[in-house]
Amino acid sequence: MIDTHTHLYSEEFDEDRKEAIQRALDKGITKFYLPAIDSESHEKMLQLESEYPNQIFSMMGLHPCYVKPESWEKELEIAKNYLDQRHFPAIGEIGIDLYWDKSTLDIQVKAFEQQIDWAIEKDLPIVIHTRESFDETFEVLERKKHPKLRGIFHCFSGNLEQAKHALDLNFILGIGGVVTFKNGKIDQFLHEIPLDKIVLETDSPYLAPVPHRGKRNESSYLDLIVGKLVNIYNKDFAEIGRITSENAKKMFV
Repeated sequence: MIDTHTHLYSEEFDEDRKEAIQRALDKGITKFYLPAIDSESHEKMLQLESEYPNQIFSMMGLHPCYVKPESWEKELEIAKNYLDQRHFPAIGEIGIDLYWDKSTLDIQVKAFEQQIDWAIEKDLPIVIHTRESFDETFEVLERKKHPKLRGIFHCFSGNLEQAKHALDLNFILGIGGVVTFKNGKIDQFLHEIPLDKIVLETDSPYLAPVPHRGKRNESSYLDLIVGKLVNIYNKDFAEIGRITSENAKKMFV
């Protein structure tokens, strides 16, 4: 199995990071992809990657919640410098978040578009954060449509129509703990989305699956997400692990 989205470098793991990674490795999770947030955490993220060079891979980008009027242009400059220095498997996590702050929508869109341009230029996938912003996100993606534009809708929590729209735009869906929530709703239509159009993720330390909901999430809980997908797709555990891992490998070259 591959965890395509985990913040293992976050302070929530400062007490037991190595143990948390080992628990995941023991469960058969072979790779972990770390989304960038902003410049305050780049070093910590890249340091962790250097300690596990065969298992942990960093993305680069500016998270929409950290697009601030006073710093976003400087933050993009820092991210671009990294992207010009070495290879990253994806640009992310980027996108639009209107849950926390609607007042920054204009600059969130500008930052999102700028990073999409880099992805097209460098032929990299993007990993999209979209919270209460599907319409705005799709608007940007339609405007920026390009044969090289592709990626993952991280932590997908939309409806069937939005899922199909994402697929039409050459994106796949990141499926995490939300699929186990009673009010998550995506479990009601996910069977209509082909298994080759999804990847697994935890978004740890956030969004822990049932029965750990509300507690710290970790990559080892990926098996609980797969357990739910076994019921939804009526396929065995190993096959879901294999297919979703193939999907991740194709995405992150």
